[in-house]
Amino acid sequence: MTTAVNRFYNSIENAPGQSQSALVELFVYFLTVESGQESATPKQIAACFAACDLVVPGNVGARLSEGLKSKPPKYIKADGGYKLQRHMREALSRKLGAETITAQTSATLRGLEQNLPAGANKEFLKEAIDCFEIGANRAAIIMTWILAMDHLFAHILAHKQTDFNSALSKDKGVKIDTVSRWDDFSEIKETKFIELCRAAGIVSNDVRKILDQKLGTRNSCAHPSGLTVNKSKVIDFIEDLVDNVILKFPV
Repeated sequence: MTTAVNRFYNSIENAPGQSQSALVELFVYFLTVESGQESATPKQIAACFAACDLVVPGNVGARLSEGLKSKPPKYIKADGGYKLQRHMREALSRKLGAETITAQTSATLRGLEQNLPAGANKEFLKEAIDCFEIGANRAAIIMTWILAMDHLFAHILAHKQTDFNSALSKDKGVKIDTVSRWDDFSEIKETKFIELCRAAGIVSNDVRKILDQKLGTRNSCAHPSGLTVNKSKVIDFIEDLVDNVILKFPV
């Protein structure tokens, strides 16, 4: 629960400025709405405070009991604990708004991260998603592109070097005619690299289209401009490259 509740806490606007009573309400929301529990107990709410490195209120139970008596009531008793009265749940849902959506989306992207084996690639993707979570959308896109290319280089050197070099030797528009190490790929423009991967039968035509499209997005993000890079574009970018490149081609 520690990771999930911290993501939820980080999604709250001005989280450090929230009172303990407000955080009790929010953690009830997290437990019963975000996590899908039937109810939240004082012990579970206290655990949320502790997991977020916050001072645990000494009277969580009393705060919940007071909420039962407020007008209108904030909470109702259910299944051995508490859940939010409907009006309170809807008010918090509106208050959280886009921040909660971002937290849920971050959890989805973190799920992609967990699909990678431990190592440098996993750490690199983690940092790219870190960028997304703090709103550095261009950085997230650029880092994910670098990771996808690096992964394809490794796949080719490990499994498809002969096929790639065969296609490369037939292309007169590239300075080199073979690759044998990482640095050799720097001699090939990315657009040409994608063409060669397709010509060598390493990627399908559908994957080639994805790579061409994502390269265009990367190029748009790689220099200062008036382009607005919204979160949905980043999500699509990361999911597409992780699912269709990084997880598809073994190293």
